[in-house]
Amino acid sequence: EVSEMSERSKHNVAHGLAWSYYIGYLKIVLPRVKKSMEEFSRANPNLLACRETWKLHILVPLSCDIYDDLEKADSNIQYVTDLTDITLTRAGTKKRVYKQSLYRIRDEDNKLWHCAVEFATPLHSLYAMSQDECAAFSREDRLEQAKLFYRTLEEILKGSKECAGTYRLIAYEEPAEAETHFLSREILWHLWQQRHEEYAVHEGNHPHTPPTTLDSTELNLQISGSDLPQPLRSDCF
Repeated sequence: EVSEMSERSKHNVAHGLAWSYYIGYLKIVLPRVKKSMEEFSRANPNLLACRETWKLHILVPLSCDIYDDLEKADSNIQYVTDLTDITLTRAGTKKRVYKQSLYRIRDEDNKLWHCAVEFATPLHSLYAMSQDECAAFSREDRLEQAKLFYRTLEEILKGSKECAGTYRLIAYEEPAEAETHFLSREILWHLWQQRHEEYAVHEGNHPHTPPTTLDSTELNLQISGSDLPQPLRSDCF
């Protein structure tokens, strides 16, 4: 009965996606990210000066609307190269390849920042479910599941010793009105924060626009205990 109730209310969707994402991908690639960044840094010593940013930056848009091409999402984000491939035999597939891409992010002062960044791919499934009549998955369901996915993934990664210090989760809600460089500003804020944790950075060096990035505390407070979907934020963009 509990299983049937959970399936009807769709409470198990995000939880399962988060665990699958961790076991099937993040647990494999994250422990190897810093080694790949080190290899790239040795060949390009001027591009990755701040070790605090040698992580995989995982974008979690709560709309679940992800882009296959980051350069098309924001012209201030430019592809540089792929980091060293991770090749493993998995589930019957010989030499399965896992890779991450390195990007340069241009800030408002025309300064270039470099980082490995990608979207959390399971969000594509949540978005597709909300577009498929067979799934009976509403936009409100999608929003609640996106928040649950983020909180679940955060908890899983916090408990993972092998993944410690190898990732940065960036959860955000897109503004109501389209902004040309919204995504690059979100990423830049996190890069600045990480750099600031290691160095005393002059105030004028950080991104000029305050972030709209959300943390788990905000998400916990904003998820209603009732069955009815509630607005994510009250301050509007």
